[in-house]
Amino acid sequence: MLDLLIVEDNAALRRALKIGLQAGGVVRVVGEAQTGEEALAYLRQAGALSAVLMDVALASAMNGIQAAVILRREFARLPVVFYSIQDDDAYYRDFLRSGILSHYAYVRKSNYLLPDSIVPLLQDAVSGRSFIDPEIEARVQQVRRKDENDPLALLEPNEQAVVALLAQGLTNDQIAARLGYHDARAVSRTNGQIYAAWGLSVSTTDDKVARTRASFIYNRRQLVVWDEDGTPLAADNRGELGPLEL
Repeated sequence: MLDLLIVEDNAALRRALKIGLQAGGVVRVVGEAQTGEEALAYLRQAGALSAVLMDVALASAMNGIQAAVILRREFARLPVVFYSIQDDDAYYRDFLRSGILSHYAYVRKSNYLLPDSIVPLLQDAVSGRSFIDPEIEARVQQVRRKDENDPLALLEPNEQAVVALLAQGLTNDQIAARLGYHDARAVSRTNGQIYAAWGLSVSTTDDKVARTRASFIYNRRQLVVWDEDGTPLAADNRGELGPLEL
């Protein structure tokens, strides 16, 4: 018998999950919580149990991934089965950052939320195995590649602050005033560092064009290069340059 905590902020769904899971005689729902904070409070009082069934999108400060990280600090490798209907980069990014390696499953709600599908996932998580829905795995890897190629990663924090305002159309004087620079020429020098990091050298491109292209790169969060004809190119998933998909 698996003793389970359900973390779900939708009361009707939480009740349906409890009834459905307990009907099979394998799972006993011993606790319910609406938020990660409630889940942590419950576990601190009740002690370790078999597993947690966790919605990723919770109506609280923490999402389910963030909550699980905190839970597993106090209850090492606590088995957790995540489910989600949301397709948000932020959740996949949190999962990548979580460092969760085993004793888990992460599935799309529409694919696996029936009790007959959940119970094997819980059993596998308790046994130390892991499973990720192929659809979610594809999105996780897409976000990972996106972050690895984020042009902001090539800039220092002050350069990131400058290009964010540059992309809003502010002049160097306005950027200097906004960020508290003593001299707008410091902004110009910072722009030069941004252009160099992003391959927008003003030796071959005038400042107005470089500024426009820097804004374009910032807003797309994608490194782009322009050939001699002015055609924008970007790397595909294999790292090969090709026409930019707009």
